[in-house]
Amino acid sequence: MVRTITVDGKEVTFRASAAIPRMYRMKFRRDIMQDMREIDQATRGRSIPPRLLEAFENMAFLMAKHADPKGVPDTVEAWLDGFETFSIYEIFPIIAELWAVNMETVADSKKKFAAANGK
Repeated sequence: MVRTITVDGKEVTFRASAAIPRMYRMKFRRDIMQDMREIDQATRGRSIPPRLLEAFENMAFLMAKHADPKGVPDTVEAWLDGFETFSIYEIFPIIAELWAVNMETVADSKKKFAAANGK
């Protein structure tokens, strides 16, 4: 699943696929599902701990890099340096929605596969 949004006046494309959890785990040594849950809870509260801000930035970077491997710099820092502002409150809901749609697609595919194989 792909979605393009405007961030700080620039078009940014994010891509979610079945490869993202593995890529995230390999690059950042963290579980994306756990981080998504924690970030979702934190954005509903008053303040977001720095470690979750970093997890959000890592997640956004990875999905942007997945969408545009040649157009996105190789490091999170270099990518973020291209923005004056990068709001978790504006961007995370879109990433979460994109991820949820991707997960629904994966679940539907598994159901269809199981039905086709008589399971």
